[in-house]
Parts: sequence; structure tokens; C-alpha cells
Amino acid sequence: MKTLTKELWFQTAKRYEFINITPTVEALVAESGVREGLCLVNAMHITASVFINDDEPGLHADFLDWLERQAPHEPVSGYRHNRGEDNADAHLKRQIFGREVVIAITEGKLHFGPWEQVFYGEFDGKRRKRVLVKVIGE
Repeated sequence: MKTLTKELWFQTAKRYEFINITPTVEALVAESGVREGLCLVNAMHITASVFINDDEPGLHADFLDWLERQAPHEPVSGYRHNRGEDNADAHLKRQIFGREVVIAITEGKLHFGPWEQVFYGEFDGKRRKRVLVKVIGE
């Protein structure tokens, strides 16, 4: 069995941001030499997410608008967690969008459906955070 483990690091300029990491993950799958297996992509911070969806700017704006309605940033005093912090909404947004994805690898490529791409989702940016990529297979 072959394996590859890498960490990707991010520090976004904005509090909320979605970054398409598909090309980086594809390059790591190629580097691993795995032809048939699985690729785990996991946000290693509790206010960030990894998810799969379409790379369409209108959809991403809709995601952010919807998330803000579900877990608004303001008023920060509305959250018990925010005693001394201001990121309770980011924890909730991460919980909604999820922690990780697992993608099948077939014939050395990520086995996606139509339009699928992998994204890093940042909900409390401007700090350095990491994502684990783990490739396992034959």
C-alpha cells in the first residue's frame, strides 16, 4: 500500500473566504503514485472547513449569505463562547459546512461528479491554519 501525508497552510486576508484547492489536491494524488484508493482532505482547525461543490462565484456568495443568516457574526455578545472572543459564529459555520471530505481515486485521478471541486472554507480568517491531505491506496 502507498500513502502520502501533506499539510497545506492558509492565511486568508478576509474573515470569510472559499479557496479552490482542487489543483493542489490533484497534484498530491499524482505525487503519491496511488492509482486506486482514497484521498482524505481535512481542515485541522475548528473554524475552517473543507467541502465539495461547484466553483461558481454566485453560489459562493449565496453560501456566505445563507451562513450569515444561520449563524450571524453580530451581535458577538449573543454567543456565550464570545466572552473574550468574537468567533462563535465561525464555529457554527464550520459545523454546518463540515470538517473533511473523502474522494475516491480511480486510475490515478480524483473521481468527481460533474462540476465537483474541493474547497477550503475559512470562517475566521487572518490567522494561519492547516489542512491535512492523506492519500492511501495501491
